[in-house]
Amino acid sequence: MKRVTGIGGIFFKAKDAPALQAWYKRHLGIDVQEWGGTAFSWSDSEGKPTGGMTVWSVSPEESEQFAPSKASFMVNYRVVDLHAVVAVLQEEGCNVLDKIDESEYGKFAWVIDPEGNKVELWQPPDGQ
Repeated sequence: MKRVTGIGGIFFKAKDAPALQAWYKRHLGIDVQEWGGTAFSWSDSEGKPTGGMTVWSVSPEESEQFAPSKASFMVNYRVVDLHAVVAVLQEEGCNVLDKIDESEYGKFAWVIDPEGNKVELWQPPDGQ
C-alpha cells in the first residue's frame, strides 16, 4: 500500500501574518490571496498542467489550526487511500486524531509525530 505520494501544502504561523504575506508577495512573487495563501498548480517539464496543486499559507500566530501541536508549521501530505493509511497508522500505535473531515476539497486526517508536530494527511478529490 502506498502511503505518502507528495506534499499537498505547507502551512505556517507568523507574528505578523499580513506583513509576512506582503513580503512573500513583493519579494518572491507569490500570489497571496485574501485567505492568506495561494495554490501552486502542478505542471510538467514543458509547463503543461498535470491536475494537482500545492497550497502555501501563512496564518496568524494565534491560529489554533495546528493544535494540539505547539509547532509554528504543519505539512500536508497527499495520500491515495486516507482511510487505509489511517487504519495502518492506528495499528502501528501512532497518535492519530479521531476526526476525519470529508468535503469537496477531499478527505483529511491528522497524526501527531513523535516530536509533537501535527501532520495533515489529504486524499484529494477524484481527478486531482
